[in-house]
Amino acid sequence: MLRTRDELDAELGGAARAWLDEALAEAAHDAARDDRDDSACAPPPWELRYAAAGRHCGPHHADSVRSLLLVEARAPLASVTRLYRQGTAAERRAVLLTLHRLDLGDSALPLVEDALRTNDTRLVAAAVGPYAADRLDAHAWRHAVLKCLFSEVPVQAVARLGDRARGDAELARMLTDFAAERTAAGRLVPAGLSTVLDLTGAAGEQTAPATPVPTAPAPTQEP
Repeated sequence: MLRTRDELDAELGGAARAWLDEALAEAAHDAARDDRDDSACAPPPWELRYAAAGRHCGPHHADSVRSLLLVEARAPLASVTRLYRQGTAAERRAVLLTLHRLDLGDSALPLVEDALRTNDTRLVAAAVGPYAADRLDAHAWRHAVLKCLFSEVPVQAVARLGDRARGDAELARMLTDFAAERTAAGRLVPAGLSTVLDLTGAAGEQTAPATPVPTAPAPTQEP
């Protein structure tokens, strides 16, 4: 869970707080520049701070610090894309967790789509947050849900799952087909599948299997 500035101030030591003050001041200065060139080759100083957040504030706080930097800088697409493409998995995760707090419209969807193609479950979980819930079209969103089930990301990570799954007959069909394929192959059906199927409202309309379907235990997402 992302921490607020007040929460960070309460948890960070003096040196880390001072570093964060300077980093956020640099981000705010860049956001206020009238001559800011979002296409400039040289990244602004706050982007260098973004990469160093874990070293100065600790890995446990890095997501929150990086998110605050992105928001304070009112990060444009050029910065967001650069930090995602050139960053470590942890730096990419922080970008994904913050997209819904930035004024980017649909322009950052390629980053979500890229994360959903990876096998990194932490990136997949971050990619299905509020930005994806608001911006992914129905087809892409359904496949994102299936990606979570396939990669054992808890479906609780999917933002607005109940709203978007409700009454979605196509999603129900895809889930039923997926469960049938897993069962035919002698593999466990992810525990979250029945949860999502119930949300579609179609669970009672599906044909019950002739034999009980083995269900995998619900996965536990690392913090």
